[in-house]
Amino acid sequence: MSHDVDPSPDPAPPESADHLEQRISALRTEVRRAVGRGDRAAARVLRAELRRLEQAWDTAVMAPAAPEPEPTRLIPVRDQVHHALTLLGVPAAPKLIQSVHEAFYSGPLNAGQLTSLRRDEERSFRSGPHTRPFYLCAALTSDLLAPARGLLAVSTWPAPTRMVGPLSPRVDFLTAAVRVTEHLERLDAEPGPAARRLLWRFAAGIPRATGVQGTVDLSAVRAAAHAELDVHREADAAHRAEAAERAGRQLDPVAQLFGARLQNTRAMGVGS
Repeated sequence: MSHDVDPSPDPAPPESADHLEQRISALRTEVRRAVGRGDRAAARVLRAELRRLEQAWDTAVMAPAAPEPEPTRLIPVRDQVHHALTLLGVPAAPKLIQSVHEAFYSGPLNAGQLTSLRRDEERSFRSGPHTRPFYLCAALTSDLLAPARGLLAVSTWPAPTRMVGPLSPRVDFLTAAVRVTEHLERLDAEPGPAARRLLWRFAAGIPRATGVQGTVDLSAVRAAAHAELDVHREADAAHRAEAAERAGRQLDPVAQLFGARLQNTRAMGVGS
């Protein structure tokens, strides 16, 4: 026949300091009564219990308070995007911004959150120009000075950086690759899975950026990106500078950040 064994009861939780003080006060009264009636044996037992309670009281009072959990700090989406764009240093699409955020920053960020962000920033700028330290604006096409589809930039960047010409997508890809490898080298830690995926994304798009058997080395990616940048950088910079100068002459402050309306470009002579 089997016998069920009751599990041992959980230890009683420690008494609070207030409860211990009440017991100590009552026990001191009992000690005085035992001494008063000459019952030394009972007085010794009561004093021993009194010392035990006083030690428990000391422990309860001196125990460190449990630290309060730090409140979760929610970083606004626009600040998260600004962090990622600042690291890249060039206009970028939501998918790349999300990948950079996932690799180097904390907190949730998905591409869907970026869909209406540029429109919200434009409305804010129109209602109070230059009231914020920065705005997330549009990269502008060099021909029509219209918003480049899906590319976000930062208003504090030089105007040429916010222009996109024929060579700019490639130049920006290579520039971002260099900046990501430099950031990884500055980190005093092994890159996590998201950072390694981001590095592979750049390495796969740059000739001679991967080593034997498909290995990826930071210095190799950076060197390969620099080598191709040297081919395109000068022509791209001249094209962007010309577009930025034209935007400064032809566009109002809002359009310089968020792009010219396509229906107005012909009347303004944009692109001529």
